[in-house]
Amino acid sequence: MAKQQKYNSILFYIHDPMCSWCWAFRETWEQIQQQLVGKIPIAYLAGGLAADSKEPMPRTLQEEIKQHWKNIQKKVPDTQFNFDFWENNEPRRSTYPACRATIAARRQKAEKEMILAIQQSYYLKAENPSNSEVLLNLAEDLSLDMTLFSERLNHLETQQRLLAEIHFSQQLGAQGFPGLVLQKDNVNHLIPIDYNNAEVSLVAITPHI
Repeated sequence: MAKQQKYNSILFYIHDPMCSWCWAFRETWEQIQQQLVGKIPIAYLAGGLAADSKEPMPRTLQEEIKQHWKNIQKKVPDTQFNFDFWENNEPRRSTYPACRATIAARRQKAEKEMILAIQQSYYLKAENPSNSEVLLNLAEDLSLDMTLFSERLNHLETQQRLLAEIHFSQQLGAQGFPGLVLQKDNVNHLIPIDYNNAEVSLVAITPHI
């Protein structure tokens, strides 16, 4: 039997599946993870960008976010956005449902798959992951156990888990999304991020593993 690897450090990735900068960071983050396989455990924390709300997003905020997407495309040129989202939906400032979906999918070992599915649904297909029916459709597309997923999506325990992760992210000292914090021997190290260059993060992580 192979000897179990022991670690004295862990890398936390603080994110929100509806955070546009997390979407812009996706490919670079994948490169970082590929370089760290077998070297350090990685844990995802849902940061909860915007609480539950049924109120339509004000038009001024919609315009701000659309401009934000355009600014991201200038800084991270390969990032794609489908601006039809703003015409095809009634946007709400509410990302907690999508965060709960990633936690519910985690119970079926499909957290990363759900995050990507939400991002693609939102940014490429112009669907609204603030809506439970969209999240349920994504879970079905991923072939998850729908009885379990639908039960856990808006369950009180899932909401409590989300709030606990938000609180823990704040304790770690995370500053916005996406965030990387390496914890070693109970000491937290904020890891810098460059959206176009994985090496910036890797150089900061390597001395601690």
